[in-house]
Amino acid sequence: MYHLRTEMPEDRWEVEALYDLCFAPGREALSSYRLRDDVPPVAALSHVARDVDGVLAGAIRYWPVRVGGLPALLLGPVAVHPTRQGEGLGGELIETSLEQAVGSGWDRVMLVGDAPYYSRFGFAKLTDVIMPPPTNPDRVLGRDLTAGAWDGVRGDVTRFG
Repeated sequence: MYHLRTEMPEDRWEVEALYDLCFAPGREALSSYRLRDDVPPVAALSHVARDVDGVLAGAIRYWPVRVGGLPALLLGPVAVHPTRQGEGLGGELIETSLEQAVGSGWDRVMLVGDAPYYSRFGFAKLTDVIMPPPTNPDRVLGRDLTAGAWDGVRGDVTRFG
C-alpha cells in the first residue's frame, strides 16, 4: 500500500537520490535534461509514492517544453525503488498523474521511452517530433490529453522558458 501525493520541496534530495539509484550514471547528460535546465517541473503533476512507514518508493515528474512552438508536457523521469519494482507502482504513478493532467490546461504529453511499455498508457510514436540528439527517434512517444492534440504537430522539442 502506497500513498501518492504531490512532490514537495523537502522531497527533492530524496527523489534525486532515487533517480541516481535507478538510472545510469551520467543521466543528467541526456538531451532531455537540457530541456529541463533552469526550468521548474510542473509541480501539480509531479508526485512521490511513500509506503506506510513514509519510505520513498517511487517518483514521477513532468516538465514544460515546446514542440514546434506549441506547449507540451515532458513526462519523466519516473522511477520505482529497485526493491519495489514489479508491484505496479510505476503504472500507478503514470496513470494517476495522467488522469490529473487531463483538464489541467495541458493538451499533450510526450516522453522518451520504450513503446511496448508506454503504449498501455496510450502513448504512440511521434514521427514528426524531433528531440535534441542523440535521442533515438523510435523512443519519442506522445499522448493526447485533449482529442487530436498531436494532430499536425511537428518540429523540434525546445525549452519552455
